[in-house]
Amino acid sequence: MVTFLKAQLSAQFASLVDFAVTVVLAKCFLLFYLYATLIGSVVGGMVNCVINYRWVFQGSSCKKSFIMMKYLFVWIVSIALNTWGTYFLTEWLTQMPWLNRLLSTYVDDLFILCKVIVAVLVALFWNYQMQRLFVYRNLFGNRTNDI
Repeated sequence: MVTFLKAQLSAQFASLVDFAVTVVLAKCFLLFYLYATLIGSVVGGMVNCVINYRWVFQGSSCKKSFIMMKYLFVWIVSIALNTWGTYFLTEWLTQMPWLNRLLSTYVDDLFILCKVIVAVLVALFWNYQMQRLFVYRNLFGNRTNDI
């Protein structure tokens, strides 16, 4: 349970960095939201990797190159899921005028809401699970039931 909570703190901090970069690029530099999401996901993933390696899973006892190869695979899939998930959800919701009008009352940019939804789903069902069961598996030995 402690590992899960530390991983969630790490993911939240990395998500904060990801979202900050995305919003600044999209709002201040007027970069298309798809590209802003991609760049934000890359920066957030780098932050998450460092925090997880040093603090969450304490991977310093493992070979860095082995961890990095596995993390790189998980990270590339995560970036693809976040970027394309945000894009497809945004485009799909934009096609529904009634929903778009309703949400525009509460949300300035629909893509930000979509990014939040996708980020939470990817974090819980892909990132944490793959890091726990694949990237840092050897650190836990056979202990894979801590959530």
